[in-house]
Amino acid sequence: MTGSLHDLVAAELAEPVDARVTAMAAALAARYPGAARAALFYGSCLREAQLDGLMLDFYLIVSDYRAAFGRGWFAFANRILPPNVFPFEHDGLAAKYAVLSEADFARLNGPGAGDVSVWARFAQPSRLVWAADEAAREQAINAVARAVPTLFALTIPMLDGTARRDALAIFKAGFALTYGAELRAERASRPNAITDTDPIRYQRFGALALAEYPTPRPPRRPKGYYKSGWQEGRERIRYRKAILRRWRVLRYKGKTLSLLRLAKATTTYAGGVDYLAWKINRHAGTKIEVKPWQRRWPILGGLILLPRLLRRGAIR
Repeated sequence: MTGSLHDLVAAELAEPVDARVTAMAAALAARYPGAARAALFYGSCLREAQLDGLMLDFYLIVSDYRAAFGRGWFAFANRILPPNVFPFEHDGLAAKYAVLSEADFARLNGPGAGDVSVWARFAQPSRLVWAADEAAREQAINAVARAVPTLFALTIPMLDGTARRDALAIFKAGFALTYGAELRAERASRPNAITDTDPIRYQRFGALALAEYPTPRPPRRPKGYYKSGWQEGRERIRYRKAILRRWRVLRYKGKTLSLLRLAKATTTYAGGVDYLAWKINRHAGTKIEVKPWQRRWPILGGLILLPRLLRRGAIR
């Protein structure tokens, strides 16, 4: 296999999309003159030929939040709890878009991210549908290229035996772990379904990730330090326990952040409670109906609704 993971990411991001998606991304970027740096199209709509009636998903990357929003609430909210999410319509298509700065986009695709929400999505296919210039394009590619190595670094220590070198097994286990680290409306089989849509793609990306980023191991001892097999085994156990603790933190923090972002979205997303109900109904097969008072008081309505959804398994 030739090329690098960076080259493979760049080629995938450059694959063509529906012309209306490109036009929508350009119109979206035009709302943030001087701040917009790149727009990425991602999610299940990538696989759809018919876009009418669907909700498209974008990430808008900006230079910084003050340049995008000025000095008000939106800039503050995006800085302390990224990303902000907004609705958008153009040429008959509907979308929602999340806003991240270039610095946050790179950080949240890396292994030091405090939650999985960004790198879990960009370990999956996406398209770079608009860029301000070549420097912005390259920065977006570099950020996305961090996502798969991050997933592998946090997943491989959780596996045993040959699974640690099996690209598809790593992706499936990784997506299952990330779905458990967010509030998700999709069915439990969804993580496996992600790789099943294009196993060849995941094999190619995984093979390069394994070649360029070897299986994570415990830190090396100083040169000349003798380490018996028993000691090496103990170190591996300690290392795996450290990764297990990391996933416990990611699960707790991820679900907490999901709730906080939903609450924040009521200040940025008109009709957000209706969209959330539609998405849960679509993915979980439920029949949630939004009452008028929940539209007037979406945070209170969500807090009352959430325990019922958790008990019924509509979200996990």
